[in-house]
Amino acid sequence: MIARLEGVLVERDPTRVLIDVGGVGYEALIPLSTYSRLPDPGKTVALRIHTHVREDAFLLFGFATEVERAVFGLLLMASRVGPKLAQTILSGMEAEGLAEAIRGGDVSALRQVPGVGPKMAERIVVELRDRVDEVLAGAAPAGPAPAAGPREDPDGPRTQLISALMNLQVPKARAERVSDEVLEAARSDAGEPPGIEELVRAALRRLAR
Repeated sequence: MIARLEGVLVERDPTRVLIDVGGVGYEALIPLSTYSRLPDPGKTVALRIHTHVREDAFLLFGFATEVERAVFGLLLMASRVGPKLAQTILSGMEAEGLAEAIRGGDVSALRQVPGVGPKMAERIVVELRDRVDEVLAGAAPAGPAPAAGPREDPDGPRTQLISALMNLQVPKARAERVSDEVLEAARSDAGEPPGIEELVRAALRRLAR
């Protein structure tokens, strides 16, 4: 089982990375919180890995901190929460805030994440609130996230945003509609244009309405 990967960052997107380890390319799915901590492509990166094996797939999920990986593993202990949904939940909330919401029984906070309805949020709280401290014991708190370097995207932010949402299990038609709404709102706001991480989070908030 793969528990850690360290190598050259070849590609990065809000939901996935490609890492070259001794000439072998490993693809790992990541939450937005990890994306914000990545170095520029071409530099060395090290990620904690959760290996998910099933009959038809061998998936790697990468995390910048042990807290993120621990919270991801915690979510998988809940009924009907698979790795892709856990990735989406961690993309909608920071790991520490998510753990605190579960510990404090904050169902409303969990419901802000796309794909988590009232029953799912209540189930997560009921099944996991007494396990948070046990699972997170020994996981070092995350340090401040460095700003991700700029990523050249010849197809523009719309393509990247739609791709990220579809990787988080949002249907294509809905991903396209929400992406257009978010980008239009971003264009109408004054100030610096948001990065892809901010755009994805804005889209997730809109999807949760």
